[in-house]
Amino acid sequence: MLVAVAVVVAVTLVLALALAVALLAPALRHRLVLSALHRAAGRYRRRLSLLGSEVGLSQERRLRRLLPPGTARGSEAFRERQPLGQSCPEEGLGEQVPPLRPWALLRSCWGTDPPLQGSLLYLDVLRATFPQALAPQGMALLSWAPSGPRAPAGWPLPTLYCTPDEAGTLPSRAAALRVQLLFALRQPSLRVLEAGLAAELHDALGTLRSEWPALAQDLALGRLSPQPGLPEDVRGRLEALLAPDAVRAAEVRAECAQGFEGIVQRLWPQLEVVVLGMAHGAEKLYRDALHQVDCKGMPIYCPFYRAAGALLGMNLWPEEPVPRFLLCPDWAFCEFLPCPAKEDSRTVLLGELWEGREYSLVLTARPGQYRCQAGEVLRVTGFHRQCPVVEPVRRDSQVLSVRGENIPEERFCQSLCRAVGMWPGARLVDYVCVESALLGASSGASAPHYEVFVELRGLRDLSEAQRYKLDQCLQEDFPIYKSFRFKGSVGALRLHLLRPGAFPRLREALGSARPMPRVLREERLLHLIQSNVVS
Repeated sequence: MLVAVAVVVAVTLVLALALAVALLAPALRHRLVLSALHRAAGRYRRRLSLLGSEVGLSQERRLRRLLPPGTARGSEAFRERQPLGQSCPEEGLGEQVPPLRPWALLRSCWGTDPPLQGSLLYLDVLRATFPQALAPQGMALLSWAPSGPRAPAGWPLPTLYCTPDEAGTLPSRAAALRVQLLFALRQPSLRVLEAGLAAELHDALGTLRSEWPALAQDLALGRLSPQPGLPEDVRGRLEALLAPDAVRAAEVRAECAQGFEGIVQRLWPQLEVVVLGMAHGAEKLYRDALHQVDCKGMPIYCPFYRAAGALLGMNLWPEEPVPRFLLCPDWAFCEFLPCPAKEDSRTVLLGELWEGREYSLVLTARPGQYRCQAGEVLRVTGFHRQCPVVEPVRRDSQVLSVRGENIPEERFCQSLCRAVGMWPGARLVDYVCVESALLGASSGASAPHYEVFVELRGLRDLSEAQRYKLDQCLQEDFPIYKSFRFKGSVGALRLHLLRPGAFPRLREALGSARPMPRVLREERLLHLIQSNVVS
């Protein structure tokens, strides 16, 4: 209790200081607030260390804050009276930007506010690992939030960012990412390149590949080219923040003309790290692609673990290649179902997990949403004091199954990548799957089957024998699938090639920034993908 009071007092002093220096020069204000936030982060680290030594008690306290007054106390009574819920409501990524006013932040500090605590830890980790990462105007954010600005990872210190908030709220995802990219390009001394999703950075750099001459021209003239989804009034306001820069435009032309391997490091030679708000599950494909080509040679840091829109964990090891996350015991009340699941399985709590085992996450993160099944499977890789450190493994909602065969998302992707490796010159850009039931009578087949839509680079078409390689790989990797294929109860997989740009359009059609589904369940999304088939 005394530690919690100390944290509140510390953050109160931080925000009072921020208010007092509001009229100082921006650079001095930045340094003073950064120093204060660093001290607050240090205090929260000490509090986290204390919470980690009493995980069970921390979870009980969090649960009490989430339950209505008068509810029976204790996790045992809660689990007995509250049945396991349905799947968590699907939500976009992250939080809306809180009001950047000291008194508004002050109110949020009186509770255990995960977004603020997570951002304090994030800034502290960056400062410790990448010494120049927190320079003023040294970060660029590439993230689409059409319903309103989404909180960037470093939102308590807005002077970090060189990209205007309004750029991310445009009605068109493509326009938003292009404008944000332009503001990032005009800042040659960038230290951190941040994106909410790995797919957002992937698509922004795809725009750079296809439109770099026009982007360089916009830099030289200090303008924004007219484009769909960029209203004229917004365009005028954003253009007022640009200035013509012929020197920077020439640098961009010279680097892009040399190709795109390692382009991020060449365009921003002082860049220290690429930050991706989410890069596991469906986003891993884009993270790996960025690491191999555009961001080659750059560390990629994934700071946060979120599920169902709730912040649950923090990556305290930014230089490790595989992200793993410390589950913070006072951010949500978490339960876990051991995998593989059994009908009579009882959930275990945060302090009862075993290293090396996999668990399905059951989440109580908001009042009124109790014991929701998050559809996420986590593997425990170790412990930080008593707090488990986890690695996300798969999403249960993205399992392929037409006869109960249940092919997980990550293992299907492995089979697909193995098949692509047998197609000379081909590189997988993106993919999505459909179970034939969604096609109805238009599938033209008597047996249920999978339809797989892929975008490839380096290959224009596939022979029937090449297409069959994927079905063959699935049979080799999944004996139950092979059995169904042999019996004829599951039909042959059908593979379709898509034209470039199909997947950014699909992500825009989702309507919010969230990881792309690998198994489509909506007819409107299916029709969009079918309209982009070329073979």
